[in-house]
Amino acid sequence: MPAVTTYTKALTESQAARLRTVLQAKGFKFLEKPYCLYAAEGTKVNVAVYEKGPKIVAQGKGVEEFITFTLEPEVLGVAELGYEEVNQPEMFEPHLGIDESGKGDFFGPLVIAGAYVEASMARKLRDMGVMDSKRIGSDARIEAIAGDMRAARVVHEVIVIGPEKYNELYTKFGNLNRLLAWGHARVIENLLERVPDCPMALSDQFANPRVLQSALLEKGKTIDLQQRTKAESDPAVAAASIFAREKFVRWLKEAGDRLGILLPKGASPAVKQAGAELIRKHGADILPKVAKMHFKTAIEVAAIA
Repeated sequence: MPAVTTYTKALTESQAARLRTVLQAKGFKFLEKPYCLYAAEGTKVNVAVYEKGPKIVAQGKGVEEFITFTLEPEVLGVAELGYEEVNQPEMFEPHLGIDESGKGDFFGPLVIAGAYVEASMARKLRDMGVMDSKRIGSDARIEAIAGDMRAARVVHEVIVIGPEKYNELYTKFGNLNRLLAWGHARVIENLLERVPDCPMALSDQFANPRVLQSALLEKGKTIDLQQRTKAESDPAVAAASIFAREKFVRWLKEAGDRLGILLPKGASPAVKQAGAELIRKHGADILPKVAKMHFKTAIEVAAIA
């Protein structure tokens, strides 16, 4: 199993304070870092404790040693690293994981993906470094991990709802949660065609659980559907998040290349400028073909074009 070189975990406020004291005692060098309560450098590991959460992010060749001999015994008070199958056995039972990408991005499609995982595949995913795609900052790394998962024959399904279809469906369903539920239900149904004996599906909770439950199709109605916040910590959901993000990023790049303009992620000022440039270059009719028109960004783009 490859060595762990990146580690993220939520902390309580008292654990964050305790960790600062421990790092000071061990001679770590403290640094200023944006959005952090504090950050510190050791000889083989760098630690950042972010305000939001709070949470710790540890990186470097000495991460495993730091977790095993410092963080767990002196701060967390529990041994977790390497004990996932003991502490969280449900992650290693046969199940589907569903996640999406693009719902908060003005440009590009909504992509919904699902993956099937059982014990041996969960271990493979762990060894590949599969984690929630939002924790992976590099698009190239997302693509590489998705390629590794395909090579390992992870059973998965991906639905790409391009902007034109998205805008049509949004009008039909009336809100994003119903559209998401329809897409999640479709992915679950497609996966159950391939693994009909799968007993359970896990999805991030994006709305009242009844919204997704009522959207399930024929086969989906027979499965134990679980929804929870932070579901991306599950290996199947994390795998789905990477497959979805890969397709989303690829669509943005290919569309941008075709139109001769970079299509940024999110809904930032750079996105608005790109939208205005698109209209000036290709006319107002281009926007519904590349963007989600219910975003207020669409009105703002039209105003500056």
